[in-house]
Amino acid sequence: MDQTDLEIIRALRKNARISNKELAQQLGLAASTCLVRLRRLQREGVIRGFHADVDPLALGVHLQALASVRLNRHSRPAIESFLAHVLKKAEVVRVHHVSGSNDFLVQVCVASAHHLREFVLGAFTERAEVDHVETSLIYESWESWDLPVPIEPE
Repeated sequence: MDQTDLEIIRALRKNARISNKELAQQLGLAASTCLVRLRRLQREGVIRGFHADVDPLALGVHLQALASVRLNRHSRPAIESFLAHVLKKAEVVRVHHVSGSNDFLVQVCVASAHHLREFVLGAFTERAEVDHVETSLIYESWESWDLPVPIEPE
């Protein structure tokens, strides 16, 4: 991966709907060269997909939360069992396996406080491998659409 590949990725993270022609012009590349690079990045798994940014409120999601989940045993079977269960839940947006006093951070989207309570009780506290759950409401979120790694100047 070189500087041009990183610039392609940076541009796509800002606007994944940009046409190949526009992307090539923006980066000073021939359209054919840009397309070859883009397809290679996709084939190699660097670019895993393209996603729509959807307003949660428009879908009836009025509450988001992070659930910190601690398992009673940090073993492969317990981790795999928990993940298999939680990844099937429609309310789950993102799951992070983390270090520290908790094992997972699970981001959930729900319609109401009642929905959150019922979800946490059913999805987490009733699981045999779960020892502790702490839920924090998300008031607001921000994302950086820049690359998470520094790009060295040429």
